[in-house]
Amino acid sequence: MQKSNNLNVDYRIDELQTVANQLLKNLKSKTILLYGNMGVGKTTLIKALVKALGSMDDVSSPTYSIVNEYELKDDNIYHFDLYRIKDLDEAYNFGLEDYLNSTHWLIIEWPELIEDIITDDFDCATLTMNDNHTRNLILK
Repeated sequence: MQKSNNLNVDYRIDELQTVANQLLKNLKSKTILLYGNMGVGKTTLIKALVKALGSMDDVSSPTYSIVNEYELKDDNIYHFDLYRIKDLDEAYNFGLEDYLNSTHWLIIEWPELIEDIITDDFDCATLTMNDNHTRNLILK
């Protein structure tokens, strides 16, 4: 069965785990570029994704460390927060290219700066806040 790689869903926080499962079923790659304004719930969604993938690790925002690693039974998840990265050279200096060339899960918040160097398969997910305090997730 081919994955559709299209998802557009509004959800409440209490539906987050179901949405994370839906997102995983619709991905075509293990690299997710996650877009959304500050405070929209990107890290909260990542917590649900990490759990849905089977990790028992605690998930936190890697705003200052830039990357957090979570363990799976037979794989790893690398969670990036590139909000504080000033330029592409800084991304290369912490070894981003090595991560991008790996076969592990990569979930990247604030990926705008590195879009041009991501050449392999990836999925783009965008989170927005609705007027009624639900969130909208679009996967393209």
